[in-house]
Amino acid sequence: MKHKKQFFETFVHGIFLLLGLVTVGCVLLITLYLIFAGIPAIREIGLFSFLLGDTWASTAQQPSFGILPFILTSVYGTAGAILLGVPIGFLSAVYLAKLAPGPVKKAVSAAVSLLAGIPSVVYGLVGMMVLVPAIRRVFRLPDGASLLAAIVVLGIMILPSIISVSITALEAVPKEYEDASLALGATPTETYFRVSVPAAKSGIAAAVVLGVGRAIGEAMAVMMVSGNAPNMPSLFQSVRFLTTAVASEMSYSSGLQQQALFSIALVLFLFITLINAVLNFFLKHSREE
Repeated sequence: MKHKKQFFETFVHGIFLLLGLVTVGCVLLITLYLIFAGIPAIREIGLFSFLLGDTWASTAQQPSFGILPFILTSVYGTAGAILLGVPIGFLSAVYLAKLAPGPVKKAVSAAVSLLAGIPSVVYGLVGMMVLVPAIRRVFRLPDGASLLAAIVVLGIMILPSIISVSITALEAVPKEYEDASLALGATPTETYFRVSVPAAKSGIAAAVVLGVGRAIGEAMAVMMVSGNAPNMPSLFQSVRFLTTAVASEMSYSSGLQQQALFSIALVLFLFITLINAVLNFFLKHSREE
């Protein structure tokens, strides 16, 4: 019986190890493929001309492959979505985890789960039919498809990840912490924000990391509301993100244009990897403290 149990434990351990190695192998294969597919275009165009060029005209008679507008747009769009979505998601999570009555929590949690399951193209369609015309009317613009519209849509799309993971982290805080704070005379609100939130900060930070990944990697919804024009980023002007640059031209690209799109994918991959590494570093540092 003991040998069977040991064999079963070893077998399960081997399965988990194999699945982990498969995951790591897939990441390595994607990395190597992007490197080998993207380096030739960067070598031909020139690294600085590619990264710092402000003009993208891939189909012109004399093509230009500068992706600085895409990089800046992705940075500004992601930062704006985080500034919009994180406070709303965080405060919603605190309310649902600690303050909301049972029926309200159940109804809102179901709505959050529904938001998480809606396809991105639906977000883009609603944004294109409702948000873009509203921005055009309110700000009196010729076209409401802009960086602002993309920020609002991305800010809404990251809410489910932030809210659900933050709720899980807050509900995992031992009740004894809150009871001790209340016994010392703190109000419930002070207890939640000065005891529960700091105790759950690693989980909340993980929720923010997921939100950042969702915002950076989104393509379809952003393409439908941003105007998809390769302009330098401006809040009320049509723009193009790194993701939408690849998605919008890959279907008809060839030659150097196609290689340049793979180079954009490589830059996006490195960009996401760098952001995740930095966020995980600070997350690990906060856990150690």
